[in-house]
Amino acid sequence: MEKKNSVIGVDLGGTNMRAGRIKDGILIAKNTIPTPKQAKNCEETLGALIEVIHSVWDESVTAIGIGVPSVVDRMRGIVYNVANIPHWEEVHLKEILEKEFSVTVYVDNDANCFALGERIFGDGRDIENFVGLTLGTGLGGGIIQRGKLLSDANCGSGEFGMLPYKDKILEYYCSGSYFMNIWGVDGKEMHARAMKGEAEALEAYRQLGIYIAAAIKIVVLTVDPEMIIFGGSVASAHMLFEESMRENLKDFDYPNSIKKLQIRYSTMEDPGIVGAASLCY
Repeated sequence: MEKKNSVIGVDLGGTNMRAGRIKDGILIAKNTIPTPKQAKNCEETLGALIEVIHSVWDESVTAIGIGVPSVVDRMRGIVYNVANIPHWEEVHLKEILEKEFSVTVYVDNDANCFALGERIFGDGRDIENFVGLTLGTGLGGGIIQRGKLLSDANCGSGEFGMLPYKDKILEYYCSGSYFMNIWGVDGKEMHARAMKGEAEALEAYRQLGIYIAAAIKIVVLTVDPEMIIFGGSVASAHMLFEESMRENLKDFDYPNSIKKLQIRYSTMEDPGIVGAASLCY
């Protein structure tokens, strides 16, 4: 019997690298390894990336899609100045991986991948204009307009987290890094404390809701989408910040825009992997 084709999606993050093999829209194999924190050079991180892809590889694979937390030259598959990954100032990722695996490789910003995955497989399937916001180690955005990823010059549209905000940038207050930046506690520990009802942890999430409301206002003012879909590890704890978030949307200058805006939280399994694999379709 002829083997059916499959593709691999890779979610390259500052904390973890996740890879999965997808066949007929179903995730059939996956693996996660830590992203090297103290890598001495680019090659060390590339070696780990190649390792995690090999761990889910089989001969049915026809293409690889990879999402990276940075700007990308989509045509040549070059990534620049990757956030939270040392020594990745300019990496010819497409060329390197195609030489290693002998299949076509597609590279894009990770938040773009998330938005594309939601468009193909998730809550954005019937929405022509929406924004996917990833609340993970950082804050990124992917913009879908007229059913497709927004065309741009440098793959930089939707980088809302890099906008100036308060005394830093928005990502400093509106991502998983916020807990360490402001409270000196990592997000996993803060979540555990909040689930136990500890007052300080609940207050940390309440304040996070204020900052996420600010992010929503920025998105509405710049893109004015029908829907915002949140993904990422922080978004999975939305029950801890949603009340504060919605309360702090009430003072928006254009209340009808907020009233009409649909806010969703991704229900896709492994959206980073599925989103990256969506580049292959």
